[in-house]
Amino acid sequence: MCSTTLLDDWGPEKLTDEQRRDLLEIVEDRYEKRSTIVTSQIPVDHWYDMIGNPTIADAVLDRLVHNAYRIELSGESLRKHRNLSAENATQA
Repeated sequence: MCSTTLLDDWGPEKLTDEQRRDLLEIVEDRYEKRSTIVTSQIPVDHWYDMIGNPTIADAVLDRLVHNAYRIELSGESLRKHRNLSAENATQA
C-alpha cells in the first residue's frame, strides 16, 4: 500500500455507483493509517452532492475531513503565468 495517495483534480463530475464504492473503499482502507491528498477546483461544501449517495457521502467525507489539514488557494491560475513565460522565452 502506498504511504501517500493523491486524488488530483477530484470532482469535476458526479460519481457513478462504481466510483462511489471505489472511493469509499480507498478512503476506508487508508483512514488513520496512510496519508491521502485531495486536490479539487470544487469547494469542499459541494463534494457531498458530487458523491451523490448520502450514506456513502457521509462516510467518505467524515473520514476525509477528520484530522485533515485544509489548504485553500486563491488567485489566478499558475498555468496562465507559465504559458506567458514560455511564450516570452521563445520570442527572446
